[in-house]
Amino acid sequence: MDNNLFNMLPGIDYEERVMIENAIQGLTDEQKQKFLMIYQGRRQDSMNILIFTLLGFVGIAGIHRFVIGDIGLGIVYLLTAGLCWIGTIVDLVNYKSITLNYNRQKIQEVLMMMGNNPHRV
Repeated sequence: MDNNLFNMLPGIDYEERVMIENAIQGLTDEQKQKFLMIYQGRRQDSMNILIFTLLGFVGIAGIHRFVIGDIGLGIVYLLTAGLCWIGTIVDLVNYKSITLNYNRQKIQEVLMMMGNNPHRV
């Protein structure tokens, strides 16, 4: 795939790039470009999730969960100070996998929206 298309995705890491390449390998170049344009607006950068998780230590626990659409856990974190900071610390350690799982879900959603069957990403 053309590396210039991946320049549209700031902060992309190797695992996410491989995941995207596997997901779009059967698409035409035009479909790939359309996919990346839509995906760019829906994905989260792992550094953003890290920053939002760190905000949990200054009184806004759970904001990272709201950002990734996990509203229920976000409310629990907000009301319990990140489950007494233990949940926030665990999420701080796992922020990359949280982001990768969120982005994997968004890849599948974009492929479905484009009318393609998302094979297992």
